[in-house]
Amino acid sequence: MLISKSAAKRIIREAGAVRVGDGAAAEFANMINSFAYGVASKAVKLAAHAKRKTVEKSDIKLAR
Repeated sequence: MLISKSAAKRIIREAGAVRVGDGAAAEFANMINSFAYGVASKAVKLAAHAKRKTVEKSDIKLAR
């Protein structure tokens, strides 16, 4: 897990929640991790298509 449950709880609290359940934090962390992995995967493919080994900021922007 790249994003921890505690980090997910912190984000949800910053969004306005007073209390955050462990299940909610775990599910939110899974969703963030899944989204981030998808963006990273697309960015790697974009860099490879451009014949680069380095993923750049523009690749991330295009991938999201």
